[in-house]
Order: sequence, then C-alpha cells, then structure tokens
Amino acid sequence: MQFRLSQAARSEGYRLHSHDRLDSTNSEAMRLAHGGEVGPLWVTAQRQEAGRGRRGNAWTSPEGNLAASLLLPVAGVAPEMAATLGFVAGCALVDALRDACRSAPSPRRQGEGRDDLLVVEALSPHAERGDALAPQGIAPLHAAIHLKWPNDVLADGQKLAGILLEAETLPGGRRAVVAGFGVNIAATPEGLPYPAAALSAFSAADAPMLLEFLSERFVEAVRIWNKGRGFSNIRRRWLERAAGVGAPVSVRMAEATLTGMFETIDEGGRLVILAPDGTRRTVTAGEVHFGSAATAA
Repeated sequence: MQFRLSQAARSEGYRLHSHDRLDSTNSEAMRLAHGGEVGPLWVTAQRQEAGRGRRGNAWTSPEGNLAASLLLPVAGVAPEMAATLGFVAGCALVDALRDACRSAPSPRRQGEGRDDLLVVEALSPHAERGDALAPQGIAPLHAAIHLKWPNDVLADGQKLAGILLEAETLPGGRRAVVAGFGVNIAATPEGLPYPAAALSAFSAADAPMLLEFLSERFVEAVRIWNKGRGFSNIRRRWLERAAGVGAPVSVRMAEATLTGMFETIDEGGRLVILAPDGTRRTVTAGEVHFGSAATAA
C-alpha cells in the first residue's frame, strides 16, 4: 500500500511518515515529539502490532486496515481546548468515510436490487440533520455511519473505527498531542466483545484512499476549530453526526451506572444525560450503551 496525503493537506504543511510495521502509530508519533518534532505530521503503518484504545485496551489492526496517527502542533492552545481535538478528529473521520463510500461504492453492491442496496448515512459538512447525502443511484437506508461518544465510529450500530487522543508534557514544558485513528477496512478483528463492521462491506476504498480523504477533511475541521476558538461549531457538527441523541442511554463508570436520555454534549465535550427525575448529569468518561442495552442497564 502506498499512502499519500491530499493536496490540501500538503499545501497546509502536513507531512507523512509511512512504515511497513510499527508497534503503535501513536507511540511512534509521540517518540518523534520527544525527539523535537512538532508536526503537523501523519504516521501510518501497514501493520500495527501493539495498537491500543481508550483505557489501555488493545486495538488489533490487521494488514489492510487503517492505522494512522497525527502529531498536532498545539503551541498557544490551552490544555482544556487541546482535549477537544478528539471531536475534531471524529467529525473529520465521519466525513472522510462518507467521501470514501461516495467515491468507491462496494462492487459487491453494484447490480443488486434496490431493496438490497446499502447506503451510508453521513451528513454534509454544511448540512443540517436530516439532509443526509447518499451515493448517487443508491437507495436509502440500510446502514448508517455515526459518531458514538466519546471516540468511536459506528456503521449500522457496529463499531467501524476508534479514535485515541493522547497528550504529554515534554521536557521544557512543550505539549504534544497525538490523534490516533484505527479503521476496520479489509476485515474486523476476531474475538471482539462487541459487534464490529468493516468498510469493505459497503465501499471499495482501501486504507490509502481513506487516509487521503481523512487528511483533507482534517484540514477543514481543524480550521473550523481554530485553536479551540471555534469549538462551538465543531460541537454542532459533531452532534449532527452523533448516534443516540434524544434516545435512552446508559453510561457505565467505575463507581456507578447512569441512565437517562442522551441530551447533548456541553462546551467541554462532556456527555449530558437527562435523568428520569429531570436532573442533568455530565459525564467525562465511561462505557456508553444505547437503545435496549441502555434501558436494560
């Protein structure tokens, strides 16, 4: 696989380091930061052998899937604003997946009857909720791509991708932030404790194509974010692409499980739950369940 960045990303000074194998693209990006690299720099690997997700969970990335990390320059950005880059990453990834599905619909779907065709619901960067764009000639609606708070992407309710945002304070006080992306493209890992999807089920796009789309969409999203000053716009866009807004939700945390309705995310990116008694609770981290899983919690 030959990875490349979009012209827009290259024009904005983004660079790319591609590897055949790495332990973790996030780890490699952070090692480069410790060596003086400030970014913006993409790091990719055809095979990632020790990837990780939130809370130290392992993330398996077989060859053919996308493992990519972006080292971001955050000089002059307050730490609490740098933490919202995960929502920037989420918006960019959903839009890149939409681009991939529209540009390279799955050949397995071509020629099938309209009732069997698969559509990915993904909103235009400028659309309001309900103005979903579908690939031309494909009937609505069998599968939907949405964001799941705080850092997952779902395809028809199954996990398609994960995002891991990591930050470190380096010697001398400089801060490094890395956004990692893991996307099931060719296959889903085996033995997962949750349902998972692969992009190959509804797109012929491969990992290099998706990275090119993602690098372009990230440039667009981070420009809107504007060092945190535009987070309100990113928040709106994230909510337009989010799963479960207005629906039952449960969040399992170390000390308790909260249930209620997923109302919104606040200006800090925290999940806001409207409890049955009418009170509102904010959540900074936890395991989220929607629908029947939420009501059974």
